[in-house]
Amino acid sequence: MVGRLGGQLRVIPGAVLGWDMGAALAMAEALGINTLIAAELLPEVEAVMVRKLNEQMEGGRDG
Repeated sequence: MVGRLGGQLRVIPGAVLGWDMGAALAMAEALGINTLIAAELLPEVEAVMVRKLNEQMEGGRDG
């Protein structure tokens, strides 16, 4: 499911803010994934994804 959330990113110029969690939970439900579990786990995964993508973007600006 996480791989399918790329189109649900919330961004501002120069930074990724996170996923649209409403869309993420709707996707979980549509895929038959327990939404309570998704609601518990997705914010943790989101935090790592945001940190890594923003680090990559900052690295690209220096080079």
